[in-house]
Amino acid sequence: MNTYEELKERGLIAQVTDEQKVADLINKGEATFYIGFDPTADSLHVGHFMALCLMKRLQMAGNKPIALIGGGTAMVGDPSGKTDMRQMMTKETIEHNVAAFKKQMSRFIDFEDDKALLVNNADWLLDLNYVEFLREVGPHFSVNNMLRAECYKQRMEKGLSFLEFNYMIMQSYDFYKLFQDYGCNLQFGGDDQWSNMLGGTELIRRKLGEDASAMTITLLLNSEGKKMGKTVSGAVWLDAEKTSPYDFYQYWRNVDDADVIKCLKMLTFLPLEEIKAMESWEGSELNKAKEILAYELTNLVHGEEEAKKADAAAKSMFGNGGISGDIPTTTYPKSELDEGKDILTLLVDAELAKSRGEARRLVQQNGVSANSEKVTEIDATFTTDDYNEDGVILIKKGKKVFHQIKGE
Repeated sequence: MNTYEELKERGLIAQVTDEQKVADLINKGEATFYIGFDPTADSLHVGHFMALCLMKRLQMAGNKPIALIGGGTAMVGDPSGKTDMRQMMTKETIEHNVAAFKKQMSRFIDFEDDKALLVNNADWLLDLNYVEFLREVGPHFSVNNMLRAECYKQRMEKGLSFLEFNYMIMQSYDFYKLFQDYGCNLQFGGDDQWSNMLGGTELIRRKLGEDASAMTITLLLNSEGKKMGKTVSGAVWLDAEKTSPYDFYQYWRNVDDADVIKCLKMLTFLPLEEIKAMESWEGSELNKAKEILAYELTNLVHGEEEAKKADAAAKSMFGNGGISGDIPTTTYPKSELDEGKDILTLLVDAELAKSRGEARRLVQQNGVSANSEKVTEIDATFTTDDYNEDGVILIKKGKKVFHQIKGE
């Protein structure tokens, strides 16, 4: 199986400009490709994870990655997938975030000996003369076509600022610039970036008379069609200070049964034959598949030592059919738990708080998690429907105090 066929088999490819051309580039190791990352936070998150894994796969096949940090485009903000305008960031914040991205990317991409490049579009975008830029690029874009793009159509009802309207042109200019300066012949991105990517291929064709290619990656969605990598408390980050290796492990350990094989194919580097053998697994075997997924991804992001620690910690807690003798347990009649218990009651009954007032403060201070997700609402209610895969509701107070809730 060649590289392109494996990408298809893993379910990674969504749209492509010229499939045969792109397949030939990738399979022969002749692709110099880029993926853009706008530094909108001081850490990459699970939403970036699949792009990083794709870059690693293609580099292993002999292709050359360019990681483009959007220090310039972040000054504008991508409207794709957003119902409201992004919050404006200062130049200092963007520079801080860029530095954080560079450090994290090195875990996935080998930048030594010119095997990959890391560039920042602030280096060419921020010094552009506006009138000269309009004259150079503006004639090659049709406003009518731009407004038909999905990334703009979804914003028309609530209002699309002229600032954001420029984003497609800026991203297209990035591809044009990378094509000229680095021989970049292929762009990858999330499927919601398709219109912006076509803008880049068209600009290169119109300005230079050359053909460049684009391919979008399947968005990482759960079985309900929602983007993965989100919890009640927000994004799942790759920075250990923002999402601990243990919590990162637990996020993947607790994915829905319907999503585990898909995640193994898209995100891990396990052989497809090994993953396909897991497709028939059920019950405790499927839980084993989730442990494999969690370990492999934690190893990729945080290293082998942290992955082993997280795996060992999880197994020590849940090694007895999901109920650990080392963790205090509160048991309710199943019929009573079926009706629901609010989080304040659970905290008091579990003696994690002395009163409902103290329990309320714990929740308001983001000090409580249930099944690895932060509880942010003081009226949050839990029932047996909220059991994790091990048949309990695992309450965590702070970073170290655990308590199990179950019904009998």
